[in-house]
Amino acid sequence: MSQVPAARRALAVLTLLAGSAGPLPASSIARSLGLPRSSTYHLLAEMAADGFVVYLPEERRWGLGVAAFEIGSAYLRHGPIERLARPLLRRLVDRVGEIAQLGVLHGAETLYLLKEQPPRHATVVTDVGVRMPAQLTASGRSMLAQLPPAQVRALFPGPLVDRTGQGPATLSALRRELAGDARRGWSVEDGLVTEGFASIAACAFDHTGHPAAAITVTFRRDRWPAETWPRLAGPVRRAAADLTGRLGGHPPVISS
Repeated sequence: MSQVPAARRALAVLTLLAGSAGPLPASSIARSLGLPRSSTYHLLAEMAADGFVVYLPEERRWGLGVAAFEIGSAYLRHGPIERLARPLLRRLVDRVGEIAQLGVLHGAETLYLLKEQPPRHATVVTDVGVRMPAQLTASGRSMLAQLPPAQVRALFPGPLVDRTGQGPATLSALRRELAGDARRGWSVEDGLVTEGFASIAACAFDHTGHPAAAITVTFRRDRWPAETWPRLAGPVRRAAADLTGRLGGHPPVISS
């Protein structure tokens, strides 16, 4: 147990470097983490010996090492978010009898990672591996609604595309809709991806309070009229909250 504080400090260094724009001087690392400089240099040397950090002598800075990259690559290979989400999607399908999907933001697009659906259900275009403009999908909008306005603006520097002639045509219109989604706690798209189909989505968060993924249900518009959508959004929001808990995450802290 005497090694636990050292392990926590090493993890704090990795987290700090991963979240910075580039390598950092040891003095900055020590100051950010509230560590003595001598302890910081010793810790960095030990981590460098195992390849988790690397020293850049010309810059006099420390960056992430190859071992950190290998762990990140292993994370992607293991697909933990998909494994954590799959049983939640299956339960959601059993409860509402509609297609349930897991999506993540990939730049200005929604990338679908998982899909569960009941037997003999109509297929939809948003299959696993498919990317769609994020502003048109309920899952993309639920995540965009949790991003700072400046980040949304950077993602959409030009005209907004559409598939069915519907949806926000300008960035200002999109931002108004996202603000409404954020207040409501869930997002909906109605015929923006496929005519006759609608989707409801809720966002799951990581340990920093940033959007990690979204859980969506997609259904035929004639099966669930608009007045039933809040009732359908309930189990979707609960599934997203369960995924947030499984990820060790939390919703963003709203400053007063």
